[in-house]
Amino acid sequence: MTLEPDQAPVDSITLFVALLCSCIVIGHLLEKNRWFNESITALAIGFCTGIIILFTTEGKRSHILVFNEELFFIYLLPPIIFNAGFQVKKKQFFRNFMMIILFGAVGTLISFVIISVGTVQLFKKLNIGFLDIGDYLALGAIFSATDSVCTLQVLNQDETPLLYSIVFGEGVVNDATSIVLFNAIQKFDLSHITSSIFMEFIGSFLYFFITSTLLGVGVGLISAYIIKKLYIGRHSTDREVALMILMAYLSYMMAELFNLSSILTVFFCGIVMSHYTWHNVTEGSRVTTKHAFATLSFISEIFIFLYVGMDALDIEKWKVVSKSPGTSAGVSSILLALVLVERAASVFPLSFLSNLIKRSQSDKFTLKQQVIIWWAGLMRGSVSVALAYSQVN
Repeated sequence: MTLEPDQAPVDSITLFVALLCSCIVIGHLLEKNRWFNESITALAIGFCTGIIILFTTEGKRSHILVFNEELFFIYLLPPIIFNAGFQVKKKQFFRNFMMIILFGAVGTLISFVIISVGTVQLFKKLNIGFLDIGDYLALGAIFSATDSVCTLQVLNQDETPLLYSIVFGEGVVNDATSIVLFNAIQKFDLSHITSSIFMEFIGSFLYFFITSTLLGVGVGLISAYIIKKLYIGRHSTDREVALMILMAYLSYMMAELFNLSSILTVFFCGIVMSHYTWHNVTEGSRVTTKHAFATLSFISEIFIFLYVGMDALDIEKWKVVSKSPGTSAGVSSILLALVLVERAASVFPLSFLSNLIKRSQSDKFTLKQQVIIWWAGLMRGSVSVALAYSQVN
């Protein structure tokens, strides 16, 4: 019997932790190699480990642990997104805030429409008759989610501040928008779409987006106020650091509790806490929190990439593909083509619109930069996988 992560035997967890350590060590040794980093190293190690497990189990499985979307959403994603907001250069981020919202929200909606309509029209040619309108819309939301974790590995914040700010900020808003869209789709009966249902859908989307942002800002401000007024750091640095970590996680879990976009909430909580809370703590706590958040984020990222490497050899998925290889190849080709088209349809027109509005020539996007933004947003990763698991289960 395959066990869930929280039920896994000690030997499996021990082996997985050992693999995480090896990813860090090998990634460090390959640090100066421009073609490798910790993420690629983790993918490769996960893939090789999957091959070994396949042979030792006689083709029965390729995993040490079984992926659970709750494991990803509740434990792995929060430190990654929070640290991204906590470490982001706020001046550059808010300077390009309107462009980030334009790419992240409007661009995602464009992608959602193109993928949903495209799959409805093209899947009919493959005689896939078991999908309803809700499934097609769910596909649109799932494949509109770019992989902000991968994006962080592609660009350097110091070398390309403008591109990093745009691509990274778009990735976070994009993931949040996709999850909000996906959750809204699950709430409504979309088998018979009317104007009133459509307006209610849009209203629900705006409500999730705005309230999620406000919740993150609110929790961040409350944490700053508590630490400033109580002077916790004078008596215990440990309590000060613990309170910051727990308040950050509280913002995420409160968003989950109220069915809001936890990604958006924890991201803006990270921005607010880095601007207000962090400056109210002692010097020792500043160093500790900065490295603590970065470390938790780093471990979570390596965990995800290591698992994805193993998941590429999942025997159950390959059995499904082997039953109808032609259909599977057709579906994959259609989705890949739609992702390429929707990304171009959102990036290049929105960049053109942005260039028309901006007066300064230095702030305008060159064709090379537009191509980089288009390419960086082609990756689909853990958020898409987790949403797909939620749809299937």
